[in-house]
Order: sequence, then structure tokens, then C-alpha cells
Amino acid sequence: MAAEVGRAIVSGAYPERSLLPGDAELMQRFGVSRTVLREALRTLAGKRLIQARARVGTSVLPRSEWNLFDRDVLAWQSRQGLDPEFITHLSEMRLALEPEAAALAAMRRTRDELDAILHRLDRMAAPEIGREDYARADLDFHLAIVVAAHNPFLRSAAALVEVALIGLLEVSSPAEDAARLASSVDDHRRIAEAIAARDPHAAREAMKVVIGVGMRASRIGDIGRQTGG
Repeated sequence: MAAEVGRAIVSGAYPERSLLPGDAELMQRFGVSRTVLREALRTLAGKRLIQARARVGTSVLPRSEWNLFDRDVLAWQSRQGLDPEFITHLSEMRLALEPEAAALAAMRRTRDELDAILHRLDRMAAPEIGREDYARADLDFHLAIVVAAHNPFLRSAAALVEVALIGLLEVSSPAEDAARLASSVDDHRRIAEAIAARDPHAAREAMKVVIGVGMRASRIGDIGRQTGG
């Protein structure tokens, strides 16, 4: 029930600042007890999607108050489609975190962590790799770098955006274009080489390039889907 109502809120079926249906209607609609209803609403309140007020009812909070780092909220958002504004905000978040994660990984990585990064790079370069497999390998590459940074705050932030990021990478995947695939793998290889060489400046700059390319590609992909291209 929490997931269905949450998706309805994120999609706009229940607009911001509107009131949810009353308890009796929700209990009948979902076939649940009052105890289950209360637990579902508490879950959504914890994600800052709703707020219950005495003698008023349960209202949908403005999007600015939603906990966008919550995994469920991110998953519901990504299932609604990645609009240009969402892509831009996610890319800005990545630019704030991942270049520094790459720089720290260049300074702190262990041999095993470097091997993990290189293994994921090899997966990305696999012949005839599909869109989903490439997106998964790409995401795992970035997460391996965050692990190698040895910063628990960066690691937590990366885990929180993981759900949305996989959707973004699927939109911008170059797997179906041989030239784009080769270029993308080369761009990622430059990150790995800088980390291997323990060059934080080169790692930081290479990561910025990859995120910038992905941001531009995802915008083109979004426009293509909207126009039927």
C-alpha cells in the first residue's frame, strides 16, 4: 500500500498540498485494516511525502520537502521517467561527489580495489554487450571507485542515488552504437588509469568528462523518447 500510494504521489496523481482520501476510503480501496493503513502512512510520512494534521487530514507535502535520498522515493521517481530537470539535478549531484571520489580513490585504493575497478571496465568493454548489462557494469564501475575512496559519507551517498542512476545510465547507454561504446569505454579507462597511477588530479578531471558526456547523452535520449525518435 505504501508503495502504491507513494508512486501515486510522485507521479502527481495525488498533487502536492492535496489531501489524501480519508481512512475509510483507503482501507476499502486497498482491503487493509486500520493498523496496516496507519503503518503505511507512517512509512510515507517518514519519507516526507505526507503529513497528517488533526481535523484537517493527511496532505501531500511539497516536492521540496520530499526525502529525495530515500531509495523508494528515487525508485518511484525513476519509474515515472527521467525528465530533463531530474537528469540535470542528478548530474549536478554526481559532479559534486564523484570527481572527488575518483581523486580519493587514486590516493587510497588498494591493489584489490584497483583490480575490482579494472574488472568492471573489462565488463563494459565486452563484445556485443547489451544496454542493461552495460548500464549495470557502468554503475558497478562507479560504485567500485566510491568504495576505493574509503569515505563512508561518499559511500552512503552513492548507495542512495544508485536506484535513480541505473535508470539514467540505461537512458544514456552507448551499448547499441559501436563508436559511442568505444568512446565511452576509453573515457572510463582514463579514470581507471589515473587511479592506477595514483594521480588524483587526472582522475578527478576524467570523471568530470564521463559525467558530462552521460548528461548530454541522456538529454538527447529523453528528447528522442518524447518525440518518438
